[in-house]
Amino acid sequence: MSNQTIEWIKYLTSIPSPTGNTSEIIKNIERIISNLGYESFENNKGSLIITVKGKNHKKQRLVTAHVDTLGAMVRAINPDGRLKMDLIGGFRYNAIEGEYCTIHTTKGKTYTGTILLHQTSVHVYKEAGTVQRDQTNMEIRIDEKTQSKEETQRLGIEVGDFISFDPRTEVTKNGFIKSRHLDDKVSVAILLTFLKKIKEERIELPYTTHFFISNNEEIGYGGNSNISEKIVEYLAVDMGAIGDDQQTDEYSVSICVKDSSGPYHYSLRKQLTNLCIENTIPYRLDIYPFYGSDASAAMKAGADVRHALIGAGIDASHAYERTHTSSIESTEKLVESYLLSSMID
Repeated sequence: MSNQTIEWIKYLTSIPSPTGNTSEIIKNIERIISNLGYESFENNKGSLIITVKGKNHKKQRLVTAHVDTLGAMVRAINPDGRLKMDLIGGFRYNAIEGEYCTIHTTKGKTYTGTILLHQTSVHVYKEAGTVQRDQTNMEIRIDEKTQSKEETQRLGIEVGDFISFDPRTEVTKNGFIKSRHLDDKVSVAILLTFLKKIKEERIELPYTTHFFISNNEEIGYGGNSNISEKIVEYLAVDMGAIGDDQQTDEYSVSICVKDSSGPYHYSLRKQLTNLCIENTIPYRLDIYPFYGSDASAAMKAGADVRHALIGAGIDASHAYERTHTSSIESTEKLVESYLLSSMID
């Protein structure tokens, strides 16, 4: 696996990009793409599309990864100056309890804070361990001298300001990567590494391929537009979910056979499996029961494509996540093998 992929993961996770506030990270990716020698197009929704011409232009492929992450917005300012939140994306409050965060005001200022249960202190609240973690009881303690709603408002903080979570990215000596937002910045880094490789090694793809960096996946409509009628196959590169009854692990590439939207294209899934077998790529077939991808969003939008979903195995998804370089390497190999392969008949 390329060390460049790890460096890009660390770089991308360092840039806040909750769904709805992704312009900064898109600009940074656009700069990387330009430095690699590619042109890119930003659609009206703010997604980034890079088209690489291949030998066959009549049949085309599209591959996506999303750069938007979970986050929150300021829901209200409490009388004591602390903030209530409204969540962006599908996760629970217990997944962010105790996490550091940043409040991004509409005027460009940022303030740090900590996400806490209102009844956190066991010296004061008998119910600290049992009280419901929800919008009513969870709040942000701002790192500013503010003890009233009016004092917080004078900081420039308003309802609707975005809140990002500290990623706390760490790469261990034995190859584990711990961070928030590995979903799906790992996949974006993988695509960037592949784009770098084909440019440097002057590899010609068998089919014209569109690399779609989407920015609305966490709320259900990323990657569902700008799909040419020439596109035959659509591959989403996203995370593989780990848990009870799941086959996915942190050391293989996960190939999704079904998620909450239904089964993925059977023939394309079999092609991906065969590529793993032929190239000795560790893989796992899996079902994600509470999951939707850019590919499933495209299908719901009416795209006439064969769709598939693969990705690195991510533990503790939508919380403080972890994967291993082995899983990333396996995903890189499958992405490359697929994009260099012939389409199924």
